[in-house]
Amino acid sequence: MNLTKAKKWQIGLMGLIGLIHIIPLYLLVSTALKKDSDLSSKWTLPGYLNMDNFKNAWQYANLDRAFVNNIIITFCSVLLIIAIGSLASYPLSRFQTRLNKLVYIVFISALIVPPLTVLVPLYQFVVDLNGLNTYWGVTLLNVTFNLPMTIFLYTGFIGTIPKELDEAGMIDGTSRVGLFFKIILPLLQPVTVTAIILSGVSIWNDYQFSLFFLQSTRMHTLTVALSAFFSQFTSNLSWVAAGSLMSMLPLTLLYLFLQRFFIAGLSAGAVKS
Repeated sequence: MNLTKAKKWQIGLMGLIGLIHIIPLYLLVSTALKKDSDLSSKWTLPGYLNMDNFKNAWQYANLDRAFVNNIIITFCSVLLIIAIGSLASYPLSRFQTRLNKLVYIVFISALIVPPLTVLVPLYQFVVDLNGLNTYWGVTLLNVTFNLPMTIFLYTGFIGTIPKELDEAGMIDGTSRVGLFFKIILPLLQPVTVTAIILSGVSIWNDYQFSLFFLQSTRMHTLTVALSAFFSQFTSNLSWVAAGSLMSMLPLTLLYLFLQRFFIAGLSAGAVKS
């Protein structure tokens, strides 16, 4: 009986948390679909399908260029994060030397450093490298600040893979590099998906780096473009809501498609480090 009550409390709590997250999304969809002349309650979905808000938001917020910038920056950053993170985590997990433990601690310690605290010297450094308003400049920044979490997940996940697989591969004559790519890397699929989603969402929704290091209008990402759009069209929330809905749709669909791998990799990657 007590177990049944506990389950009911858990289900009720999960339902409440889910409702808290669904309400803002519901209001966003409701606002994005309504015409300017519709004065009905924001809690009521319209009885018609209005796509003009999406067309206007796409046109006046320059979302076409912003989407291209977001895709390029996010794709390149995530690709480098996965490549560097997985390659760095393998020796950190397999060879527990004092040096490797120190390197691992340094990486993990970087998780507690807020990027804004080093913004001034970071900005000067990027200016000296002529990295302002460039894809490679903001990509390297994203890679730098997303690598610690990725290495943490990969190192923990690799630690759960039996070392006997390495020994068997070495007996068969496989080199250490070949061993990683042929045996270890295929087993990292769950944690790789987790790293892709975590870093991808962070980079796709990044505002601080895009605002300071991509100042040119042609280099604006979705967050900066929508921020400027909101400042210009504060009286027309339907357009702003439509633009926000379009910007969140790609990663929402990606997460729904990869969520089962995401949960598995997140739980397994934090088991051992």
